[in-house]
Amino acid sequence: MSSQDLSGDCLQKKNLTALQNLLNIMEKLRDPISGCAWDRDQTLASILSHTLEEAYEVAEAIAVGEPLAIRDELGDLLFQVVFLSRIAEEQNWFSFDDVAEAIVSKLVRRHPHVFATTKALSSLEQTQAWEKFKAREREVAGQGGVLAGIALALPALTRATKLGKRAAQVGFDWPDSVGVRAKINEELAEFEAAVADSESAQRQIEEFGDVLFSFVNWARHLKIDPEAALRVANVKFEKRFAHMERIALARGIALESIGLPAWETLWLEAKAAHHGCLD
Repeated sequence: MSSQDLSGDCLQKKNLTALQNLLNIMEKLRDPISGCAWDRDQTLASILSHTLEEAYEVAEAIAVGEPLAIRDELGDLLFQVVFLSRIAEEQNWFSFDDVAEAIVSKLVRRHPHVFATTKALSSLEQTQAWEKFKAREREVAGQGGVLAGIALALPALTRATKLGKRAAQVGFDWPDSVGVRAKINEELAEFEAAVADSESAQRQIEEFGDVLFSFVNWARHLKIDPEAALRVANVKFEKRFAHMERIALARGIALESIGLPAWETLWLEAKAAHHGCLD
């Protein structure tokens, strides 16, 4: 829906930018008298789950590759930023303009090779410079540790990758992927021993976590994004399972009543039908 299709006093003059219209609409939604009851009730904490959901929907739209879907999902994510900024402004913390100015300042500060009289850098040099700038900023903020500032709310696979990368910057890493692969065998053996010895559930969780963390580091050495790889595997599994359901329906088979051999037969048929693709 375009701004021309909207009605009410939240409509802005045509010469206003789309972003200013969005900011004004957000202010109207939060108006204590005439605003929307649901929007007025929200807090930074209550909105957080919606913000994360919208970020994942952006990722899904990009994976699908549909331009209009990407546009719409980016709009939803932008609205979350505007929403959170509005709540903060009402508490006299900062405004949306402050948020925009902060990122502008950070980008200029971290790209002296673009915005200052500094020599052009290669992609690798830019990455190294970026990390040095971030490290200095963490020190100024009192976050001096090598692993400081890696958000706890990140998906676990993504956070594990960042932890491994950060540790590797100071030399705490395997020299190559072969060493990581050996570590996986070691961690698998420790997990299997914990299961065989009927150790506590917490102990088994910890050992299994070590296995996963080792796999993440293996992926990092092989330049594979484990989060993206698992998303691909999830989609593949969904498509193959749906194919099994279609086969069973066509043959009049009740999935709940079949045994493991029948499941294996269906799975192999589905795998053959979808081999080498995600369709």
